[in-house]
Amino acid sequence: MNMEGVQGSVAANSTVYIRNLPERVKIDDLKENLKVIFEEYGNILDIIAKRSLKRRGQAFVVFDNVASATKAIDELQGLEMGGKEMRMSYARTKSDATVKREGTEQDFEQHKRRRLAEKERKQAQEEAEKKARATGAPEPAKPRAPKTGMQAVPDEFVPANKILFVQNIPKDVDTEALTTLFQQFPGFKEVRTVPGRVGIAFVEYEHEDFAIKAKETTANMRLGADQKPIKVTYQRQG
Repeated sequence: MNMEGVQGSVAANSTVYIRNLPERVKIDDLKENLKVIFEEYGNILDIIAKRSLKRRGQAFVVFDNVASATKAIDELQGLEMGGKEMRMSYARTKSDATVKREGTEQDFEQHKRRRLAEKERKQAQEEAEKKARATGAPEPAKPRAPKTGMQAVPDEFVPANKILFVQNIPKDVDTEALTTLFQQFPGFKEVRTVPGRVGIAFVEYEHEDFAIKAKETTANMRLGADQKPIKVTYQRQG
């Protein structure tokens, strides 16, 4: 389970994101305390709290309807727990429990793939920042606030979309071979090469969920006589 909460205004949904919680409380005790506080507002499907340093002081309470979440936020905002006032908002994304309950199995699988893609992007960003700090180099631009001009967001941090950007394609791998590779994934539309440019191509799918699945499977796949690994990211948008 991995959800992102935001402090600003987001669309109403059935999951409450809570921050500014006491960090020294054991996770099991924290979840039990939250259950006691929130259960009077409706049926709780799940309570998520993480032990990691980055997730301390945060939690998610998943109700089975939006009305319960809204009422809880309105009435419990600023409630004190462990000497700290809780800050609440709607979660930015739906929880696994909510998607599984409201949608089809396909919806749930697509939700998990999107979440995995976002997780991989964030891990890559964190690794790049860690490496930059260790070497004293400037940290890479944040993907959510890219700088204009020459300092573009690295390929690895481009948000998921329906078009894949394939690099490091061996010279002996032509468009037909790439088509054979990528058309095995659902939603395939076409492979596009760039005149005058070797080693790169764009692969388009009908929806980003199909592209995510293809990327997960083909990233670093070895092709050609030299078995050279290809690099698969997403096309830059805008």
